[in-house]
Amino acid sequence: MESPAHTSLPARSRQVADALAAAGATGAVRELADSARTAAEAAQALGCEVGAIANSLVFIADDEPVLVLTSGRHRVDTAALAARLGHDVLRRATAQEVRDATGQAIGGVAPVGHPQPLRTVVDEALADYPRVWAAAGTPHTVFPTTAAELAAITGGTVLPVDS
Repeated sequence: MESPAHTSLPARSRQVADALAAAGATGAVRELADSARTAAEAAQALGCEVGAIANSLVFIADDEPVLVLTSGRHRVDTAALAARLGHDVLRRATAQEVRDATGQAIGGVAPVGHPQPLRTVVDEALADYPRVWAAAGTPHTVFPTTAAELAAITGGTVLPVDS
């Protein structure tokens, strides 16, 4: 049976909460009064370091989406990450490609709850934080987790994503 807090979430966030529960994740989705569309906004709303925010970014490699969960403290070096993944090019997905791959809009993309599982990279820098926060399907919903749990629930590969 769903908790009252779960049923009050937006539909996309309920899908994420269900996917988290099915994957055995321990953190509950929570709705924020302020936007968490960017890492800086999320960190301010949560009272944590920007590096503890797991940005969900979608890139395209050989016409396939790749979800990169990166620490909010730095940017993805696409050339370096492409080489680590064995691709020549890794380009940022368009807003439509993000929505097609995840069912979610930029600014609220969760690590889970997508129409199909995505190849996922988890930034090794997230392990520097005992708790990280990830989006939960909308720019106003997040959930607490760890780098290890993100890798486990997404089947992701832990790699450095910066240069």
